[in-house]
Amino acid sequence: MIMQTISNRTYLSSREWMRDAIRGEDVILRGVSALDYLQLFVGYLDDGNIEVYATSKGSYENIDYRLVDSFDRIEYINDGGVLCSTFNQAVNDLLADFDNADEEALANSLSNYYHSNNRSFAGLYIRPENLEHFEYMREWAVEYYNEDY
Repeated sequence: MIMQTISNRTYLSSREWMRDAIRGEDVILRGVSALDYLQLFVGYLDDGNIEVYATSKGSYENIDYRLVDSFDRIEYINDGGVLCSTFNQAVNDLLADFDNADEEALANSLSNYYHSNNRSFAGLYIRPENLEHFEYMREWAVEYYNEDY
């Protein structure tokens, strides 16, 4: 039976909502959901979808399950029972699937990392196969908060 997770409309933060929505599930937050959970991306108002890695398909239609054989090759943290991709993992995942990536979320999170890290990307590991896309995003990320809207 396909169903929705709990609604995010009653939560003040998407982090709290994601924590409750995936409680008890054998999943790892990934992509934009991981960036949002790590609070390096401001998220989207009323976004009711969650991206996760899972070893089997779950039953929620508003969870995008990316199936993997195991979690062995995924860098993640355990935050009180919520498994979440590391920032490095989430960024590399988005860069690897760049044609389908949310560039706004990627630029915003890279900019937040850059500015909270003394205007540096030091400590961020970009896989060699993702460097071309990272270089494309780098300038946008550095200038992200300087743009006139």
